[in-house]
Amino acid sequence: MREAVFVRRHAGAWSEFEEEFEGAREVAPDALADGYVRLTDDLAYARTFYPGSPTTAYLNGLAALVHRRIYRNRREERGRLLRFWTREIPETIYAERKPLLLSLLLFATFVAIGVLSAAYDDTYVRLIMGDAYVNMTLYNIESGDPMAVYKDSDQAGMFVGIARNNILVSIYCFLGILPVGGGALPAFSLGTAFLLMMNGVMLGAFQTFFYQHGVFWESVRTIWIHGTLEISAIIIAGGAGLAMGNALLFPGTYPRLASLRRGAIAGLKIVIGLVPVFVAAAALEGFVTRYTDMPLALSLTIIVGSLVLVIGYFVVLPWRVGMARGRVMVMGDG
Repeated sequence: MREAVFVRRHAGAWSEFEEEFEGAREVAPDALADGYVRLTDDLAYARTFYPGSPTTAYLNGLAALVHRRIYRNRREERGRLLRFWTREIPETIYAERKPLLLSLLLFATFVAIGVLSAAYDDTYVRLIMGDAYVNMTLYNIESGDPMAVYKDSDQAGMFVGIARNNILVSIYCFLGILPVGGGALPAFSLGTAFLLMMNGVMLGAFQTFFYQHGVFWESVRTIWIHGTLEISAIIIAGGAGLAMGNALLFPGTYPRLASLRRGAIAGLKIVIGLVPVFVAAAALEGFVTRYTDMPLALSLTIIVGSLVLVIGYFVVLPWRVGMARGRVMVMGDG
């Protein structure tokens, strides 16, 4: 992009931010931080393509002034943590709604592939789940307790192990880490899609296996007590990974590294928002799922309640926050 075009495209935003910054009225911390991020992104682009130009010098000076104000006698604001969970994360989810929707569609497609593969190939479940797990489950079904695998006596140890595994799965999905030989290779969107495929196909084949052996409903009312949160979190972590990978592959007008940084920050916020979900899923799997004979109404209440919480925080709240912010921006432009 020619420097004149770059300046013409962004000069209005720079001037507006500079006027707010130098005005008598105190700039809202969130607005100051957002403006500083945009300013430093533009500065990084200018340093890359127009080194030594007046544009770069102007942006560098303005960024230095803003940096000093932000970090001068900085005090932790009241309610900062609350705003992070009720505004920043929902705003980020709303901004990255397309990769999140893509993650959901990919996962659903892979689940369907797992269902069809297991339905038409009797050996497919053994290929996916392993002979040992399938044989153990068959023994449990024949013994009249198909969900016995969740009845480990060490509840606390089971909870810690599951929580650790769940968090690792979310990090792997976010970073797109592929197992290669004895190590791991970050593959960004490609790795994320592969992990979504693994988990989706496994879920589809797993549920089809129970259907074929006449215990589908028993598996649903038991597994989805924790699976509702667990599977939802995997899909959302996959969306965070796709958001970061897309920022690297399609940087737009930003330098590739600056775009990757923006995508990584957005994805990381989403993953942080998932940590309580994974911990709650581990608690349910470690302490609640084991009670396979609990009343149907109770198990359905947990499953539906978990789904409502996921939709409420990761769909409804981001939509409301995003729409409210959009209305504020339109009013400001007017």
